[in-house]
Amino acid sequence: QVTLVESGGGLVQAGGSLRLSCAANARLFSSYVMGWFRQAPGKEREFVAAMRWSTIYADSVKDRFIISRDNAKNTVYLQMNSLKPEDTAAYYCAATGAALSRSHYDYDYWGQGTQVTVSS
Repeated sequence: QVTLVESGGGLVQAGGSLRLSCAANARLFSSYVMGWFRQAPGKEREFVAAMRWSTIYADSVKDRFIISRDNAKNTVYLQMNSLKPEDTAAYYCAATGAALSRSHYDYDYWGQGTQVTVSS
């Protein structure tokens, strides 16, 4: 069983930055693919970024967001720069022991989410 706890969300003006953190209670954390997803009200959950040793990004956040991890701290991060109002959503951390994936169906473990609101 893997427990994930996100933090770092908040309210920021357009053009600003936030860093989300996700702390994992997991053995062999380094072996898991860690992903970030987001969901805005009335919309489906959307892939943002994921990594194990390599990284993948949604086109909408590429060149603005950076996913990273510290395996010694069992933590994955999402650095979000140049934020836009359309980035407003609840952001979820997820983990899977399977291959790197953009599909939320492939992730077995989820955090409770942290809200990010970007004002114009």
